[in-house]
Amino acid sequence: MEDTSTSAGHKRAISASRFEGSPCPAHFNITRDIISEAAATCPDKIALMVVTGPNETDPIERFTYAELEAAIQALASHLLKSGVTRGDRVMIRMRNTPTYAFTVFACFAIGAIALPVSDQLTDSELHILATDAKPSTVVFSASVMSSALQSAPHLIDAEEFRSLSTKSNLDFDYANTSPNDPALLIYTSGTTARPKGVLHGHQMAWGRRPMAEGWYGLTPNDRLMHAGAFNWTFTLGTGLIDPWMAGATAIINTGPRDPDIWPKLLKRTDATLFAAVPGLIRQILKYAGSAVTDLPSIRHAMIAGDTPPNGLFEDWQIATGTPLYEALGMSEISTYISCGPNVPRRPGAIGRPQAGRAVAILPETDPSTKPLPTGEIGLLAVHRTDPGLMLGYWNRNDEEREVFRGEWFIGGDLAEMDQDGYIIHHGRDNDVMKPLGYRIAPQEIEDVLVAHSGVAEAACTEVEIKNGVRVIAAFIVPEHPTSPPSEADLLKHASANLAAYKCPRIIHIVDTLPRTANGKLTRSRLATRVNT
Repeated sequence: MEDTSTSAGHKRAISASRFEGSPCPAHFNITRDIISEAAATCPDKIALMVVTGPNETDPIERFTYAELEAAIQALASHLLKSGVTRGDRVMIRMRNTPTYAFTVFACFAIGAIALPVSDQLTDSELHILATDAKPSTVVFSASVMSSALQSAPHLIDAEEFRSLSTKSNLDFDYANTSPNDPALLIYTSGTTARPKGVLHGHQMAWGRRPMAEGWYGLTPNDRLMHAGAFNWTFTLGTGLIDPWMAGATAIINTGPRDPDIWPKLLKRTDATLFAAVPGLIRQILKYAGSAVTDLPSIRHAMIAGDTPPNGLFEDWQIATGTPLYEALGMSEISTYISCGPNVPRRPGAIGRPQAGRAVAILPETDPSTKPLPTGEIGLLAVHRTDPGLMLGYWNRNDEEREVFRGEWFIGGDLAEMDQDGYIIHHGRDNDVMKPLGYRIAPQEIEDVLVAHSGVAEAACTEVEIKNGVRVIAAFIVPEHPTSPPSEADLLKHASANLAAYKCPRIIHIVDTLPRTANGKLTRSRLATRVNT
């Protein structure tokens, strides 16, 4: 950590003044420089395992690095023949199959921009994305095709596309892209009703290199299972790009996703690493029974994408005998702060900035770019020179200007940095509740509520009960749905463990909390459940 002392003798909360990792090569193509290189050095090694169930009779698809490259090249050639040119947006909306992943990397190979979307989006949501991105091509599964996408110049049926992936193409030439050439466009809802496109260049893969040591301890011998679907950027990065960059094996489940399935899949595939959101880890510990204690090949698990509930790290360690390592990231930068085998976890902290990253804590209200002293809470920022950082927002120059302060990108996380460089997270700036002028992170209240014996899950948000009057509402998933705790009991528990101004004023008992398909809590949808 850079030692920039203040007048009071304290360090400034900054890891470095700019990215200090090795620079990305002048010409870099994600598919060529990751997949093709691995296919040349270890062609017969298993690159991808796709499992459909935990039983010995359930099929497993296996692709070597040579087969992976051949499939990607065949699809890339077909995209070119279909009229896709460099810089075109290719929207991918299909079922969770290997063809999904191959299509993304085929886009990278020819210099097109991959636009992966979930098969669960509604027609109106797809219309917004298609209108904004104007894809030249849509690769789709017929069962999830939408009228909102019919106007794209080129439509390619995924079933036909998959059959092409078995055909070899010895004459394929990769696009000679540069680090800043666009490669991936992903849409995030953020804090607004209109989704915004986050545009990444080919250098995003290079920018992920610090994670291998700072989070995974990743080696070519590893077999990394990711619990997400192919369309999710967490899966594309942690589940595919990173293991393939290390010459390791990626494992994806396209079958049932019940909590008790995952330990059986991990054991069946001899997975050494497991990546998921905290909510899924908690469900596995709760519902998988003794299976979670029998994972002989697992070295550790990794979590990102949401705030872990209290006790999760300890519960995983007790059940599995292996560590659980956390990372912090977002669509614009992926994960850049973490703990791992070489960065010991410190209770209360996420971890440290990964090697080479330039991270600072900047004042929240003062527009200064001078980092705060260690121990003070401010806005978490990462330097513009980080190759993992987005190129910008698609057609949103106004919002792009708002997230940069000088050379620093500010994503909206509130945090502090201690004397040893560890980052303590204090919630998202847009999640922070401000009833009666107090600033309260919802996670603090949620942790207290979950400690109640009758509460399985909890989430909090701020709601307006009448004009100008906003209060905290808590949404409770009971441990036993047929006998939920009473509102009075929950409020008594909260008042015994929280300051009066932090206590929720409204309690709602619900069956489930709103989450994405990959298990991430979406607090922005909580307020719609309040009837006042």
